[in-house]
Amino acid sequence: MAASVSSPLCTWLVAACMSVSCEKDRAARSSAGRWARRRTAVAARGGIGMEGRNSTGSLISAFCGSGIQGLMSSLEPCPEFYRSRNASPFFGENGFLLIRRSKAEANRRQRMWARPSVASGKALAVAIEPAKPVAEKKILNAKQRRVAVTGMGVVTPLGHDPDVFYNNLLEGVSGISEIETFDCANYPTRIAGEIKSFSTDGWVAPKLSKRMDKFMLYLLAAGKRALADGGVTEEVLSQLDKTRCGVLIGSAMGGMKVFNDAIEALRVSYKKMNPFCVPFATTNMGSAMLAMDLGWMGPNYSISTACATSNFCILNAANHIIRGEANMMLCGGSDAAIIPIGRLGGFVACRALSQRNDDPAKASRPWDVDRDGFVMGEGAGVLLLEDLEHAKKRGATIYAEFLGGSFTCDAYHMTEPHPEGAGIILCIEKALSEYGIAREDVNYVNAHATSTPAGDLKEYQALSRCFGQNPELRVNSTKSMIGHLLGASGAVEAVATIQAIRTGLIHPNINLENPDKNVDTSILVGSKKEHLNVKVAMSNSFGFGGHNSSILFGPYK
Repeated sequence: MAASVSSPLCTWLVAACMSVSCEKDRAARSSAGRWARRRTAVAARGGIGMEGRNSTGSLISAFCGSGIQGLMSSLEPCPEFYRSRNASPFFGENGFLLIRRSKAEANRRQRMWARPSVASGKALAVAIEPAKPVAEKKILNAKQRRVAVTGMGVVTPLGHDPDVFYNNLLEGVSGISEIETFDCANYPTRIAGEIKSFSTDGWVAPKLSKRMDKFMLYLLAAGKRALADGGVTEEVLSQLDKTRCGVLIGSAMGGMKVFNDAIEALRVSYKKMNPFCVPFATTNMGSAMLAMDLGWMGPNYSISTACATSNFCILNAANHIIRGEANMMLCGGSDAAIIPIGRLGGFVACRALSQRNDDPAKASRPWDVDRDGFVMGEGAGVLLLEDLEHAKKRGATIYAEFLGGSFTCDAYHMTEPHPEGAGIILCIEKALSEYGIAREDVNYVNAHATSTPAGDLKEYQALSRCFGQNPELRVNSTKSMIGHLLGASGAVEAVATIQAIRTGLIHPNINLENPDKNVDTSILVGSKKEHLNVKVAMSNSFGFGGHNSSILFGPYK
């Protein structure tokens, strides 16, 4: 019964919708018709909305043309409709119950729809064919839109200026130290990549600075530093089309300190709670606040994919530019979870953190056989991505070019990597194939390598499988010096990757004193910086939940 009802009913509804849309055309061709007389009468009585209806009819006529009758004839209800309507509870003796047409009118309409039309095929061609060239044109335009990196902003344990930050990396300086923000004497881990000095002066209004969580303060400062670094002065800002400028900066944890303080206040009374505790704790509010400050009305949201957050944000921001939805995007990540109830306590509970408290600078040691877990860090990293032509037009300095990227999921375990590295391999191969980049062209990888026993090894094996035949490949880990900045790590490491392209220098892997026996050190950077003419660089980030992401950058040519 369902089949006998649905098929004729759907056919009837399609035909009915088309007939309503084009009733104006038929009325114009038959001024003596009943519907034309009725419309004239309504208009004479001052009917509502006749102007709008006339313009709509004209618009439909412009699209449909003289072939609309042929298109209507091609939508003739199927014979099953006429055979089954009397047997169906949805149809009365004379047709659809809600319409209630007479037999004569139904027969007349049936004959009209069945009337052969020479233009039928042409009408269908007009309706269907134009979609193909339009789609092809969009694809071609998308390929022509190149994405440039024109600004960088960082807030890290090794400095808040991209050049200061990278110079410290090149010199092998460690930003890992004892935690000073709170008393952690009773914790088995008492070290982190903690930011010791940070000021919001000139970046955030004092009133907001007192209320906001640190992750949001880091985000706002890094975002505005990226604009300043990109030469976006007040004058340039006033000339931008702000409807085509967006912000996409994520966070893995959001405002944990603000939320924790609200819980403590609630123990006393709800009246003691910060009225901004909810908005200032959510991960999206950082992007929103920065957009409000700048007046940018383009794409604005945040992504939270644990430690892969930044890369996901950068990839999506670049895609907004490639698709022509934006000219300029601020993108990256920020996190500040070095608090007792936050990631420190949580990661201590699951035994993921290094306990090398007696020598903090030696604690983060990717690929070293003595690694005993990662070191938590905090900070923010933001890139200013821009349509290449837009950047050239305003005379911006182009640091590097975004070449592509990809993301996948292990679909295996909450925290453990896939034993065969399947998700990582798929992610890397997709990034290369979808953007047409040869494996041998990738000669530098800034690895995710967090200094965990399983994670470091699986990523290394994936890199060996994908790039093992490339004798020029060099691999390092920024986390050996700043720790794991969680949702901010990808963006901060993207800045390090772009600086390698700019300077021709790649930073060392510190603390790689006794390499894991399963690792071939020939592709790993040693304890000193190295010169490298980077052709294509890859920056990897992988997050809890099996989130994998790889981004490709190259020198602007």
